[in-house]
Amino acid sequence: MNNYVKKVLEDLKKQNPNEPEFHQAATEILESLSLVFDKHPEYEKAGLLERFVEPERVIMFRVPWVDDKGVTHVNKGYRVQFNSAIGPYKGGLRFHPSVNLSIIKFLGFEQILKNSLTSLPIGGGKGGSNFDPKGKSDNEIMRFCQSFMTELYRHIGQDTDVPAGDIGVGAREIGFLFGQYKRIRNEHVGVLTGRGLTYGGSLVRKEATGYGLVYITEEALKAVKDSLKGKTVAISGSGNVAIYACEKAQQLGAKVVTMSDSNGYIYDKDGIDLNLVKEIKEVRRGRISEYAKEKSSAVYTEGCSGVWTVKCDVALPCATQNELNSDSANALIKNGVKIVAEGANMPTTLEATEILQKAKVIFLPGKAANAGGVATSALEMAQSSGRLFWSFEEVDSKLKGIMSNIYNNIAQAAKKYDLEGNFVAGANIAGFEKVAEAMMAQGVC
Repeated sequence: MNNYVKKVLEDLKKQNPNEPEFHQAATEILESLSLVFDKHPEYEKAGLLERFVEPERVIMFRVPWVDDKGVTHVNKGYRVQFNSAIGPYKGGLRFHPSVNLSIIKFLGFEQILKNSLTSLPIGGGKGGSNFDPKGKSDNEIMRFCQSFMTELYRHIGQDTDVPAGDIGVGAREIGFLFGQYKRIRNEHVGVLTGRGLTYGGSLVRKEATGYGLVYITEEALKAVKDSLKGKTVAISGSGNVAIYACEKAQQLGAKVVTMSDSNGYIYDKDGIDLNLVKEIKEVRRGRISEYAKEKSSAVYTEGCSGVWTVKCDVALPCATQNELNSDSANALIKNGVKIVAEGANMPTTLEATEILQKAKVIFLPGKAANAGGVATSALEMAQSSGRLFWSFEEVDSKLKGIMSNIYNNIAQAAKKYDLEGNFVAGANIAGFEKVAEAMMAQGVC
């Protein structure tokens, strides 16, 4: 590793103790960028990397709210505005009990490069709360969202920072958040993406991350003269990303056989009945175990890690960080997996990534593979700014073109540094070079 890069990484870990997720993301990214700094000594002279790894702004606040029984609760709220060199901060809000500063920083750091890869003018940020929407009434969630936005509104804006949804933040939460922003600021602007179609949202936004994941997977297979048609696909998760990755994979002729949630996974030898999954997860807000009770061809297994023991050609981890470990990677390889593409943020451990790469499995990292969601959010921002509304086909076509360009850019970046086939390095390098040029042009700031 380049000595300058090594020192910055060591200092980062010392200055940010007890933040394992942030350390993991920084290690993976900076190791890939070592060759870039060998080639560009002017970056070291400008202290570029020290500035790149330090958020421009970290906002932490309390979120008090009252439940339906009149009991007061207090949660933590976060917004990390990491880098605005190429555009306003852009990144989702995550509501989940696991949320802490380390997770928000890792997500925001990855978001810089992910947003850069889309070729759209958006910087990197992330936010959220350790609030758990599960089991809460609509009124409780509304009160929480209103309290959260009462603090957040002063730090965001359509040309400053544009949040979106993430785990635990869907159409319902975005609606409540937007309503409170509009009430406080007395303006109807594109300050949040993922809005409903009746108040400024975009078609394809709900499907975008899952569709984009499958589009880039198809591009990678096309490069080796293959396709998804006839392939067996294992998917983890059962949220938006997983559901619409399943939908698009099925449309392209693949057979999806697994889905999961935090309790366990289902295996359906006949292929996933997506209409039933949508009914369970989107209408009933139920658990994936209900699927096996209604489909005789399906088996439900407690625990999530076993989903990667199912024989498949294509694996799409779409649940959460570090769900695919070294044992899972070895199981996939043993069963002949050809490609692993990340639908979630950092779902594969560093050890598992290395195992998959050594086995010559095509591995597409999340910052490239799941960039379709934020890309379509940026398309929603463009529609909001111009007071436009594009058709489903128009947005979907733009999304497909963006994902194709991402694949080509990360493949070319890897080849440029004699790392052909290493899409992790390619994604980090391609995303970083654009940000680095913008930072150098803007001086020390």
